[in-house]
Amino acid sequence: MDDGWEGVDEALRRFGLPAKHADRPAIVAALREQIRLEANEVGDQFLMRLLCAQLFSLGVVEDCLLVWKAKSCNFDTHCGIDVQFLCGAGLKQTKEFLRAHGSDPAQDALEYIAQCDCDFADFSVGRTFRQAQEFYRVA
Repeated sequence: MDDGWEGVDEALRRFGLPAKHADRPAIVAALREQIRLEANEVGDQFLMRLLCAQLFSLGVVEDCLLVWKAKSCNFDTHCGIDVQFLCGAGLKQTKEFLRAHGSDPAQDALEYIAQCDCDFADFSVGRTFRQAQEFYRVA
């Protein structure tokens, strides 16, 4: 990867793809920090995308809200973070979780997933994971 991806390379070495469940708290903390930095337009959007992919690989449904928060930072993160990364636990499980959660961010994420129906036409967690691995050259 090129020189602009130092943070990505470090996160790949540290957490891997798939990530380990033991590293989830550190990944969550790193993503929260990048979200905070991105609010001031100094975050690393490439790193944010990888951290979302790593959370996706863990399949913890609650992480969809943090991924949504990262995706919702601004136009660039909205375009750069795949909507499928919200659904590491599966599409049905994610929709059920968001409906039950009921918060405004959960409703916004649920509505966005519905708007992106074509992106989920042939969705599978495994295929999305393999595509992320190929993108980061760890397959």
